[in-house]
Amino acid sequence: MTHLTSVTPNLSEKKNTAIDSRVSPWLTNLAYPLGCQLILPSYFGKIDVVGRENVPLTEPVIVAPIHRSRWDALVVPYAVGRWVSGRDLRFMVSANEMKGLQGWFIRRLGGFPVNTNRPGVGSLIHSVELLCQGEMVVIFPEGGIFRDDIVHPLKPGIARIALEVKKLEPNSGLKILPLSIHYSDPYPKWGSDVRVKIGSALPVGDYLKGDMKDNAEQLTNDLYDSLKAIHEGQKP
Repeated sequence: MTHLTSVTPNLSEKKNTAIDSRVSPWLTNLAYPLGCQLILPSYFGKIDVVGRENVPLTEPVIVAPIHRSRWDALVVPYAVGRWVSGRDLRFMVSANEMKGLQGWFIRRLGGFPVNTNRPGVGSLIHSVELLCQGEMVVIFPEGGIFRDDIVHPLKPGIARIALEVKKLEPNSGLKILPLSIHYSDPYPKWGSDVRVKIGSALPVGDYLKGDMKDNAEQLTNDLYDSLKAIHEGQKP
């Protein structure tokens, strides 16, 4: 992701790069039962979620899942969303997925776009704004979909966003929640099994000593280690 020296540009720049998102109550009231009670159980064989006790119920949270399939967009809310945490999720979504009718639905279900090749300041600002408001924001730290069974190097953006939030809101209890998703088939098909494992949340306040760049690097490394520990070798 783009280096964050500051995600608070001058007013003219912010006007030109502004990104907005919202959660439509009627649409989410329809989407959760449809996705969690009908679509996922009908498509998958066994759905196993481990570690829901680790999901923070208050304070801002960055949910940091590995990314293995487009099904992740339904699996993550099933694992940690409204019916578990009591909160609606806000998703940072590839701009390529935000077009047409699909984009219309994603925006009203809390999604907002990011250019995964050249992330603009607008998506970073919006992430920080949501977290400063106490929201639960989903950001895939690997930066793309991978079909293998290893954790890939993480983009530095999550750590920089998290530290910027703590800079703006020192009393924020912001945490980063590592989340592993494993499908029994690299390209999930009807009847595939899925296993989700939720790790212990990382308190961002533990990474505020010394140089910001060093803090971001350490936080990124610790998140990688957490994801690796809960994911690699697990079977559904």
